[in-house]
Amino acid sequence: MTNFHRVLINTVVANFATAFLWFGWSFWVYLETRSVLINAIISGSYMALLSITSIFFGGLVDRFKKKQVMIASSVITSAAFLGAGALFLALPKERIIDLGGVWFWLIGGLVLGGAVVENMRNIALSTTVTLLVPDGERDRANGLVGAAQGLAFMATSIFAGLAIGLLGMGWTALLAIVATVLALVHLVFVAIPEKGVFHDPANRPKAFDLAGSWSAIRAVPGLMALIFFSCFNNFVGGLMMALLDPYGLTLFSVELWGVVLGVTSAGFIIGGLVIARRGLGANPLRTLLLVNVVVSIVGMTFVIREWHWLLVVGIFAYMCLIPAAEAAEQTIIQRVVPLPRQGRVFGFATSVETAATPISALAIGPIAEFWLIPWVDSPAGEATWGWLLGEGDARGIALVFILSAALMLVVVLLAFRTRAYAGLSRFYADSAPVQGAPSQAEQR
Repeated sequence: MTNFHRVLINTVVANFATAFLWFGWSFWVYLETRSVLINAIISGSYMALLSITSIFFGGLVDRFKKKQVMIASSVITSAAFLGAGALFLALPKERIIDLGGVWFWLIGGLVLGGAVVENMRNIALSTTVTLLVPDGERDRANGLVGAAQGLAFMATSIFAGLAIGLLGMGWTALLAIVATVLALVHLVFVAIPEKGVFHDPANRPKAFDLAGSWSAIRAVPGLMALIFFSCFNNFVGGLMMALLDPYGLTLFSVELWGVVLGVTSAGFIIGGLVIARRGLGANPLRTLLLVNVVVSIVGMTFVIREWHWLLVVGIFAYMCLIPAAEAAEQTIIQRVVPLPRQGRVFGFATSVETAATPISALAIGPIAEFWLIPWVDSPAGEATWGWLLGEGDARGIALVFILSAALMLVVVLLAFRTRAYAGLSRFYADSAPVQGAPSQAEQR
């Protein structure tokens, strides 16, 4: 567990540096352009590239040692951030913020590329839990991962907003570059005991092994349904992700909005620590669905009025719940899928689950900016939705949140009645290792 803790801490520091620059760039661009559409494009592009590259990243995790993959990820991210920072410091702001010019998209592309490649470390970390933590303790280890990531997110949110508001984008980029390089140097001295790469002799991973991913998932009844369910959740989440910053920046200054995100992300830490302490129960799949029921209810209520405290409470509640959902899916895969295939399965799951997010994020940007927000603010819109939404400057965005959460609730309740839910629950229980004997997944 000592080695696992060191890997976890290093990954959290790297994630912090990456998210710090990504958050700072997103905040800075919105404040300079005040465009919901550009913000949606930025968010959607990140999720699109995450979806496209995750299967490839998962194949790399299965082909090479976990530490080698993590170091390669850090080197590429550091180089991309160095390039973006150098360009930002060398060019005047007028040329950078010119959306019709090449420099805005080049700098944004470098920041985006560095942030996406960082995901390779997260896939490797999920398989490292299987490698270093015994079955029966992995749900708690995954909860600890959630708590640590929540701590990084809290620090990122607070410092990114403060850095943009007080220091500017240049210093934000410089701080992120320094933290990324330090994480890379530290990683060289972190030990991950792995004598060799445990290749699947019947299905050796390729550079882009879609067939191997599909075969591993098909071997587990109900696992594909779980991935598609998470995909739907991310479709709904994409709507909210693209609009949350514009909504929050309508109510708060950028410095205070960063603090709000940071303070509420303490819920992520609390939720992760609860899972690390108590686990997920005998059936993590049931826990996953119950968590999504509560998330849906939160989503239908936290923007019902433009009350600052209500938004803060709602985000905090959401943060408390997410670690349980993420730990549940990881714990299921870590038990029912053999270790030599887990990189591809985690990569495939990330690819499919995030595929819907850029679609919803990119679609909701122009819909919200050019139709929904103006219509809700019109006399006809106020007459139709005023009883539910009240008054304010971001009622169109609030309507998107409420309708999306209601749709999620319906789908989650229906999922309890499916054969996939029953089949995967049974398979997970039957795959529990007997004392001194390998699990079903290890036997396969």
